[in-house]
Amino acid sequence: MNKTLRTKLILASAVAVVTFIVFLPSLQNNFINWDDDKYIYKNPLIRSLDIQLFKSAFSEFHADNYHPLTWLSHAFDYAIWGLNPLGHHLTNNILHALNTFLVVSLAMKLVEVSKKSLEKNDLSQTSLNNRAVRITGVVTGLLFGLHPQHVETVAWVTDRKELLCAFFFLLTIYTYISYVSEINAGASANSVSRFFNKKYIFAIGFFILSLLSKPMAVSLPFVLLILDWYLFRRIRSLKTFLAAFIEKLPFIILSLMSSILTILAQKAGGAMDLMQLVPLPERLLVAVRSLVAYLGKMILPLNLVPIYPYPESASFFSLEYILPVVIVIAITATCVAVIRKTKLWVSVWSYYVIMLIPVLGIVQVGGQSMADRFTYLPSLAPFLIVGLLAAKGYEKVSALKRWRVTLKMTCFFIAMTIFTSLSYATIRQIAIWKNSIVFWNYVLAKEPTRIPQAYFNLGHAYLDDGQFDLGIEQYRTAIRLMKSRQ
Repeated sequence: MNKTLRTKLILASAVAVVTFIVFLPSLQNNFINWDDDKYIYKNPLIRSLDIQLFKSAFSEFHADNYHPLTWLSHAFDYAIWGLNPLGHHLTNNILHALNTFLVVSLAMKLVEVSKKSLEKNDLSQTSLNNRAVRITGVVTGLLFGLHPQHVETVAWVTDRKELLCAFFFLLTIYTYISYVSEINAGASANSVSRFFNKKYIFAIGFFILSLLSKPMAVSLPFVLLILDWYLFRRIRSLKTFLAAFIEKLPFIILSLMSSILTILAQKAGGAMDLMQLVPLPERLLVAVRSLVAYLGKMILPLNLVPIYPYPESASFFSLEYILPVVIVIAITATCVAVIRKTKLWVSVWSYYVIMLIPVLGIVQVGGQSMADRFTYLPSLAPFLIVGLLAAKGYEKVSALKRWRVTLKMTCFFIAMTIFTSLSYATIRQIAIWKNSIVFWNYVLAKEPTRIPQAYFNLGHAYLDDGQFDLGIEQYRTAIRLMKSRQ
């Protein structure tokens, strides 16, 4: 193993270990009576690792979803840990740490590839040396691993599906980059033989595993096309686009199959009923608002709530909705305006939007308007930009003749302050998931009137804890809220 590769592995491992340590408090948390019952502690499906489990997981819908690999993961946890929540949380922590390791590695890989193929005026271009490549990877990985917006994905055992999906999604992209690099080097030049390239087949295999974990990965074929267009410059004309599109056909077909299965599962469980009540224009307004709100919470992660209830109405003439529309139009127009100078911004913005489209509520599933867990993979784009800016800024500081040491120390202090603050906020957010009573009290403190079901679930939690008077009180509040909404 050469020194450069060893350094990268050490850095990626160090960021993953830091992430794992910060999330250790979640091991003290219990299950939550918000889908954890359907997925784990009241789920007979995962109680035995046998042929019936595999048959049922792959051939039937469960919990309004089709993600058989997720069920197998929970079954393995149950076989090892039973209903001890520590073990189930431990698996989530390990998966998040592994994902963080892959994010650091992938960020460095993307910048390295860009150094060979992109024009000089791109932000991530050749002016970034090996040290800057490492800074990009570390900063991107720390933001991904420590951001409090990702607590929901890790601390909620039910969201194991997001972690598994991301793990195989990242492996797919990493493998695809290796495949294209091999193609560009002159191997498998024949277009037909490319379909039998070992790395191409592995990429499809990882993609299938990602879809079997959660259908969030359906956007991946379009992400690969973005990489072809921006990173590898494989798309330069209609002819080259068609060639790249044909190469992605297996991925696209798999995405369509997964989408169909997901829609059938959601319809069977009645999770899409809200879509019939909310007109498409209103759903689009809510979707645009969510796009901007997610970015805002990435920048300033305050008032993170596990449940963001769907608005009773959405009007284009309300500042709450027209301002996000203006922001999205402005960002899109700016990206297009500078496309001749650099394609980086439009590529990053496209990735962010494309990854969120399946969960923005245009095809509405469930009663939430948005959810922090939906940003787990989409957040990679903004975090990579911050990593690139940090690396570029550090290189400019290093090139100064005066005040270089002082500015370096200042940059280090600012970075430590940011990541310490993120870690502190993440640990506080983890505490919200301690148990059902703490969890639902937090939700209702943020949303006291718009989630009647939260009072029912809090009532169940109090009854399970033997606090019958408090439980009955929550039921009465829930009934009163439901009557007032009729």
